Amino acid sequence: MKNKVSEKRRHVVAWINKAEWDQVREYLYSKDTALQKNALHRISAWKARYANSTPVAMDCTADLVRCQVLDRCGKLDTHDLVLLYGAALVRFTNLITERQQGKVARPLRTLAGNLNIPEWIIDLRHDVTHRKLPTLKQCRKGCEVVLEWLQQEYWSRQLGGGPSEDWESDEEVDQKRKEEELIARQKEMDAYKTGRELLISYEQEQYVVYGQLHDKKDKNSWPDPLADMSWILGEIKQFSVESSDLLIDVLLEDGFLIPTPEQLLLIGCDTSENVCFSPAQPQLPQGFLRFWLPLLHELNFPSFIHLFLEKLFAELKLLSAEPNKHRVCYVSAWISEVMLCNSTRCDYHYETKVQKKARTKERIFVNRIQFRWQQLLSACLDAPCASTSHLLSLILEDMEHPLPLETQQRLLQLCTIYTREEHSDPDSEYTQQPIYTLESLHEKLERSKRHGRSSALEFERSNSSQEKKSSGVDAEKAKILRGSSWQVCSDKVLWRNYPLGKVPGQSDDPSCFLLDSYTPMTVLDQPVEMEGSTKHKMSAPPAGTKTAEGSLWSNGDLEKLKCGLQLF
Repeated sequence: MKNKVSEKRRHVVAWINKAEWDQVREYLYSKDTALQKNALHRISAWKARYANSTPVAMDCTADLVRCQVLDRCGKLDTHDLVLLYGAALVRFTNLITERQQGKVARPLRTLAGNLNIPEWIIDLRHDVTHRKLPTLKQCRKGCEVVLEWLQQEYWSRQLGGGPSEDWESDEEVDQKRKEEELIARQKEMDAYKTGRELLISYEQEQYVVYGQLHDKKDKNSWPDPLADMSWILGEIKQFSVESSDLLIDVLLEDGFLIPTPEQLLLIGCDTSENVCFSPAQPQLPQGFLRFWLPLLHELNFPSFIHLFLEKLFAELKLLSAEPNKHRVCYVSAWISEVMLCNSTRCDYHYETKVQKKARTKERIFVNRIQFRWQQLLSACLDAPCASTSHLLSLILEDMEHPLPLETQQRLLQLCTIYTREEHSDPDSEYTQQPIYTLESLHEKLERSKRHGRSSALEFERSNSSQEKKSSGVDAEKAKILRGSSWQVCSDKVLWRNYPLGKVPGQSDDPSCFLLDSYTPMTVLDQPVEMEGSTKHKMSAPPAGTKTAEGSLWSNGDLEKLKCGLQLF
């Protein structure tokens, strides 16, 4: 068999360590029946841990050793032993060669030859299955040969850092997995081709609809889809149920939801209506939105809209690494359009039925959808672009549980700084304008100089008075601590470099803070604050107590002391 030294695989095993594995291996191939029974019990425990994934070689070894144990006990006759050995040998050959079979069945002798299994073992298996049963001597010899083969090809390979040969993951298994991956990839390619063809058919039908408007003066009133388009919309809707992820990927390609200049001209969108001229507040061209509304009306179920938004933000994040202004603008515009359809900022209580019908006709969906707001907020912040501030404001204003107003303002300000959007407001104070670049910092300094030096002088005075005040406080503290073991530190020390509870120059001896001289205070001398803010100083112990070493207190005295204590 082929050893894969460079591809050592890690997997969970049922034994504790290699020592347990080595012990079971030695017991299995021992001539002592008691040791073999012990090894079989251990393998039974391993099989219980493995459930249905016990290695085939281990299972076959246990079956053959169990035959030897029953043979040596002398309780079975010759015919029973032949049947027992025969079943174990048949099971071995079938299980070991099973993984070698491909889609086309191959002879068992060929498979056994590839695994270096003697050919007469296959003949012995054939006799047990189809012909006259072999003799007990032949069965015993076959069992010994097969156990020796398992010892060399399986058990010994686990020791000495050698590769762990898994009978369930050989070359044929890898080849089978590659074939399955190839089939899955081919199915995905076929589905992608189908989705693309459906969308192209939809566009062609919509161009026919636009042809009907070519001679009309009012091109703003886009007509209803043709009757022939119903089957295309049905096919796309069915395709979205099966592969909505793939359908959205195709929609986000150039030529579909991201139009080419030729497509915009073909459906009559003017350059002044183009979204790319206003990236800070993106808006889809009205004609381009109407072009895709019939399809989006069919796909406006919540799961599709959720996935659509996730894909749009993911595409926006990819575009932040490789900027493409055209794609960024249209992806941002589609996000904005979906968010505005879900927005509740506007009040439409006073509109007429005609106005409501006209408004809802231009929307992708009408009923509000419960978005995953935290996820959308994170996705928006992970994809910074020129439209991030606009999209972020839409999310913050429409959240079910909005953030605090101050948090929203700070988040928008940080977003503006990060995306380098400088909004000049001459009426605002220069101190309230955020600093974007080094030039902004220089400009702010120049403005501060023009506003006079009085503020600087006042700042210096306040600093000097603060320094004088702090120096006076330090001097007072030093006077109080004069003669004691503690001193006020006047040096400029970077305290962040020292852990809590440690000072500069402190030794590692834990007794460095112990004082040489101190005045003890007994419990009786300490003031006790009673309830009601009345203080009493106990000068003598209660009656009936001993004040000498080992003094005793009665229960009543202890209760009085507890009532007078204040915990803090």
